[in-house]
Amino acid sequence: MSPLLAALAASMCIALPALAQQAAPAPAHEAASRESLDALRLEMRKDKRGLVERNMQLTAAEAAKFWPVYDAYQQELERVVQRENRALLDYINAESTMTDANAKRIAREFLKAEDEEQALRQKQLRRVLAVLPGRKAARYLQIETKLRTLQRYDVAERIPLVR
Repeated sequence: MSPLLAALAASMCIALPALAQQAAPAPAHEAASRESLDALRLEMRKDKRGLVERNMQLTAAEAAKFWPVYDAYQQELERVVQRENRALLDYINAESTMTDANAKRIAREFLKAEDEEQALRQKQLRRVLAVLPGRKAARYLQIETKLRTLQRYDVAERIPLVR
């Protein structure tokens, strides 16, 4: 792993102020945290771009360079997410009659989509680093990772385990 990727991976553990306040559940305030997560989910569905914008703190010059890169990534990400969703739908539709061969095929398809997403994230990081300072690029990677993690959790929560 390159030193830059290692540093970015380590930075993923640092709390992102606005999103962390909304997304990190506090054990003593579980009900409030659930409401906060629900609010974040709603905001993400309604205006993900606005949520990213409020948390990026970009200058006008940075924004002019960043948003075209962001929009292109979101379009590419949507294709990957659709591929993951097709694999999940195959699983859901075959759940009661799942064969070993079908389970293997679906698992491989899902992992291929995850690999595609990881390659896309690396490509996006290179693009963002070309238009933003390293700290802001890392901040964007944190935001995007937190939002995708929440999306993945929501999907995983609804999918039953293979029987």
